[in-house]
Amino acid sequence: MQFDLDEDRALLKSSTRELLEKESALPDARAVMEETAEGYSKGLYAQLGELGYPGLLLSEEDGGMGPLAFVAVLHEMGRMAFPGPFLDLVIAARALAACEGDLAATWKARAAAGEALVVLACSENPADADPAAPAVRFADGKVIGTKTFVPSGAFADALLVETDAGLVLVERPGAGWNAKALDTIDHAQRFAEITFDDAGELLADRNAAGAILADARRCGALGAAATMLGLMERAMEMGVEYTMERQAFGAPLASFQALQHRAADMLLRTESTRSAVYRAGWALETEQANADYLISVAKAYAGPAGRSVCGESIQFHGGVGFTWEYDPHVYLKRMKTLELFHGSTRYHTNAAHDGG
Repeated sequence: MQFDLDEDRALLKSSTRELLEKESALPDARAVMEETAEGYSKGLYAQLGELGYPGLLLSEEDGGMGPLAFVAVLHEMGRMAFPGPFLDLVIAARALAACEGDLAATWKARAAAGEALVVLACSENPADADPAAPAVRFADGKVIGTKTFVPSGAFADALLVETDAGLVLVERPGAGWNAKALDTIDHAQRFAEITFDDAGELLADRNAAGAILADARRCGALGAAATMLGLMERAMEMGVEYTMERQAFGAPLASFQALQHRAADMLLRTESTRSAVYRAGWALETEQANADYLISVAKAYAGPAGRSVCGESIQFHGGVGFTWEYDPHVYLKRMKTLELFHGSTRYHTNAAHDGG
């Protein structure tokens, strides 16, 4: 598929790359991931808020630029293995914009400006992050129950909690959340299990919440697929660059035909993902009837393809590819996380099959 961004979105994409290369180069990003409790730079997130990035999926009147701009930005963030809950923040801001009332409008404005971290809390099954009917209850003004795999949940200022009654906003209690950190292989993102017995405000009843959450899953899958595209693109570049530098038997590794064939396979998977992701973004932006189907296709393809490409990048580096000092493992870990969240490969494969 031949696809070119228009001038505004192409400029956004290039300026995002310049910003991240300056403010979140991988050595700096790794230090933040590995040495801070949050795993991301609050200062950089505030800077992104000032520039309007968290509001990418809001209406044009609120400063949004639409799904294609969203895809372009997440593509660049994937290339940098950008840490933290940016994707989840963008989705939460859009969900708040779809809710009614002054409270939702206030938190939407704060989230979109980067002044507050708001994320969705939906998953309840520690063995399966795919959507399921919620058991968490909302009664007498309180949320009761447990949510798991809440992205940056321990550090959020407010959570949008899916309950049996609908979508409820829970502001961070003065004593903080009853949160347990969850260990994962991906040190670029923090997940928490949160047990609620806290006051909340119903922002959308079950009927309204269904549409809002469906939209959140749709945009989350698209953003995750775009991020995976960036991850595999940069992982491929790192692997090929290393084979050009490293020599064996007096010749660069890149001169060996077997590695050339494997590099060609990496390129094929990356370019196929690019076509699927940008086609899905275009379909959502232009409100095509098959947008959901195309998003599921992109997410279902990007996961296994990206896992293969990032794994090959490690193999291209040889023994050092598995060591902490080198960067390929960062990309593989992020890839494996995104493959499971925002709808797993299994979930979207089934969704694409049903939609086809």
